[in-house]
Amino acid sequence: MGTIIDGKDIAGTILERLEEEIVDLKDNGIFPKLSVLLVGNNPSSIVYVRNKESTARRLGVEVEVARYEESVGEDELLYKISELNADQNVHGILVQLPLPSQINTKKITNAISPEKDVDGFHPINLGRLLAGEDGFKPCTPAGIMELIRSTKVDIKGKRAVVIGRSLIVGKPTALLLLEQHATVTICHSRTEGLPEIVKASDIVVAAIGSPMFIKGDWIKRGSIVIDVGITKLEDGKIVGDLEFERAKDVASFITPVPGGVGPMTIAMLMKNVVKAASNLRTRRGES
Repeated sequence: MGTIIDGKDIAGTILERLEEEIVDLKDNGIFPKLSVLLVGNNPSSIVYVRNKESTARRLGVEVEVARYEESVGEDELLYKISELNADQNVHGILVQLPLPSQINTKKITNAISPEKDVDGFHPINLGRLLAGEDGFKPCTPAGIMELIRSTKVDIKGKRAVVIGRSLIVGKPTALLLLEQHATVTICHSRTEGLPEIVKASDIVVAAIGSPMFIKGDWIKRGSIVIDVGITKLEDGKIVGDLEFERAKDVASFITPVPGGVGPMTIAMLMKNVVKAASNLRTRRGES
C-alpha cells in the first residue's frame, strides 16, 4: 500500500510559518486583510468561504465578506472591486466562484488588481506563471506542488499527466510541473487512449471533476497520485476523481479525499495574502 499524503498536516505546518510572518508584519504596522465577495446561496460556496474566513481569522488575518443576492448586477460587483482595489488597507481580493449566469466571470476576475489577486486568476499573474516570473500562483496548483514536494521524490525528468485543462487547476499545474523539469502531458475527458497515458506516468494529477473517473488499474506501480476532485454521492460518501481503494495499492504516494488537496488550497490562499501584504512592505522600502 502506498503512503497517504496528509494534506491537513502539511497545510498545518505552512500555516504555522505564516502565523510567524503575520506577527512580524503587524510589528511593522501592516495588518493583512482579505476581502471576499460572495454571491448567492450556493451551499458549497458558503462552506468554502466559511472555511477560508475561519482559517484567516485563526492566523490573525482580518477578513471582510461582502454578500450579494443571486440577482446582483455586474456593475455593482465591478464598483465594489474598484473600491477594494483603491483601499490601501485591503491586501487580497477574492471573488468566490462560481458566479451566477448573468455575470461575466472573466470580466469580474480581470477587474481585480493583479497585486491583490490572491486567487492567481488574473491574466497578468497567469502570464507571469507562464514566463516563470514571480507572481501570485493559483492556490490549488501551488498546493499540489507542495504535496508532491513532500514526497521527497525528484520529479526532474519524470513523466507527469494532468487530467483536466481548466485555468483554475489543470493548465497552471502543468506549467508548475514543467517548471520543475517534469515531462508533462495534459489530458481531458475526450483524450483518446487515456488509460495508456496514465499507465505510463510517474505523476498523475486528477482534476477532471468526475467521480472515480480514473480507474485504479490505470495507475502505474510506484507513481505519485494527486486527486483534486471532490464529489458527494447520493449515499453521502465523499469521493475524488480516482478509484482510491484500488489505486492506493499500486501508487507509492497518494492523496486522500477529503484531507488531501483541500486543506492545501486554503493554506496557499493564506500564503498569497501574506505575500501581498509583504509586497506592500517592500514597496514602502522596508526590509
